[in-house]
Amino acid sequence: MRVLLIHQAFASPDEPGGTRHFELAKACANKGIQFNIVGSRVNYLTGQRCGDRKLLPKQEIIEGINISRAYALDAHHRSFIWRMFSFIIFMFSSVWSGLRVGHVDLVIATSPPIFQSLSAWFLASVRKSPILLEVRDLWPEFAIDMGVLKNHLIIKLSRYLESFLYSKATHIFVNSPAYRDYLVNKGITETKISFISNGVDPKMFNPESRGETLRKKIGLNDSFVITYTGALGLANDIPSILNAAYHLKSQNNIHFLLVGDGKERNKLEALKTELKLNNVTFFGAISKNMIPEILSESDACIATLQNIPMFRTTYPNKVFDYMAAGRPTILAIDGVIREVIETCKGGVYVTPGDDMEIAKTIRFLSQNLDEAREMGKRARVYVEKYFNRHHQSEAFIKLIKQISS
Repeated sequence: MRVLLIHQAFASPDEPGGTRHFELAKACANKGIQFNIVGSRVNYLTGQRCGDRKLLPKQEIIEGINISRAYALDAHHRSFIWRMFSFIIFMFSSVWSGLRVGHVDLVIATSPPIFQSLSAWFLASVRKSPILLEVRDLWPEFAIDMGVLKNHLIIKLSRYLESFLYSKATHIFVNSPAYRDYLVNKGITETKISFISNGVDPKMFNPESRGETLRKKIGLNDSFVITYTGALGLANDIPSILNAAYHLKSQNNIHFLLVGDGKERNKLEALKTELKLNNVTFFGAISKNMIPEILSESDACIATLQNIPMFRTTYPNKVFDYMAAGRPTILAIDGVIREVIETCKGGVYVTPGDDMEIAKTIRFLSQNLDEAREMGKRARVYVEKYFNRHHQSEAFIKLIKQISS
């Protein structure tokens, strides 16, 4: 069986970014399924180019997965227009790379960016193979809710494109239960939708590790460390974390570590300077392989998103990493992920955008270390049982065999 995935934001464990697709593909390869991925030659999180500028796709094999790096612009962090242009360039280059793969039994599209799903649809049509559409975020609804998409014509065209892809997909799978509800409300038959949650490989993390070596290396010593990992973009509401750090400036034992990159990083570092925050360190983007070590030196972790209705539907993958590391989550995101944290009592929910409440929660956890550690232990047990990547991989393999048969 041969499977083709088109995914501009694909990242291997040695690169910054989410590795959900690498882990699912590896599980398939271990079961004798030939998994082919067409990804971008530019890292989606950092905007940094990996490899040369040649138009020909760069080929590599990692742990049994065939990966083709298609041409892309290294300018998608410059502005919204450049970002759209980058998506469109990849849409065409990924078709070329996908055609070079040869015969496949199943094409997988993943959105966002939604344009790459058009590439997958075209390749599936040419190969006369079924197409499995993965919905990872609700685009364009997120962009509309954030105010990024305002032009009525573009919104209309975006929604038409969304509906077109839903109708052309042989089957759709989602990583949040709220996305399934959204699709059903859009008129998609419930039997056409499968749910395979975001999650984590718990074996990557050692919840007993306290990260002493790394603490000494980056000068954190005995500080109570709050860590954020992931994108530094407009949606992520990092200013709320920086403002919370401002409220805690007088607490010499509390330090914030921001691990990641994105188009807002320069503005955020400027805000740090403006607020004179000596209790904040921008660590930069790191590979997924380094995330367990970073989280091991943390006492608590934080996840934030803008306070808009559509973000209540999402399962941020970073939260499952925090839980697997056995660390309590300070969660400034409402909705379905709040239900997870509150059900297992693995952290504290705070109102999104409320920096005073974030600061108050961090101060409480820093003064109640035993309680914070108990939260982390409960989170670890819960994520192992309900959001284990091993179980998700089994469900994914079963689904692709079902669709391609």
